[in-house]
Amino acid sequence: MALSKARLAELAGRLDRRRDALLEEVRDALEHSENQQYIELIGRVPPDIGDQSVGDALADLNLAIIDRHVQELRDIDAAKLRIKAGTYGVCIDCGEHIGVERLRAYPTAKRCQPCQRQREKTYAHEGTPSL
Repeated sequence: MALSKARLAELAGRLDRRRDALLEEVRDALEHSENQQYIELIGRVPPDIGDQSVGDALADLNLAIIDRHVQELRDIDAAKLRIKAGTYGVCIDCGEHIGVERLRAYPTAKRCQPCQRQREKTYAHEGTPSL
């Protein structure tokens, strides 16, 4: 079933609120990043290899979190473009409508549940290193 204007407005509002929250989190993470702790740990004389490892891990974790947030922001922007194009809530694989419950839980969904399950089965090992 196609989304009503009210339901579409509700979901667009959810996307906007999540986008605002993510932008704030990314700004905060960059401004108050663990880099300061990293600098303090490395700046010790003599430097402790364990401290440097912890500092590297903290910096890497912070960057991974920011990267995840940036990807979610891209997904939100793509969903907003689908709203403008009139294709939001339509599965990109089969063309069927995506259930409202799914869109409420995951507003950036671009596939219906059956197509998403199939995609996950098909590409479950993509990006997994092998020897």
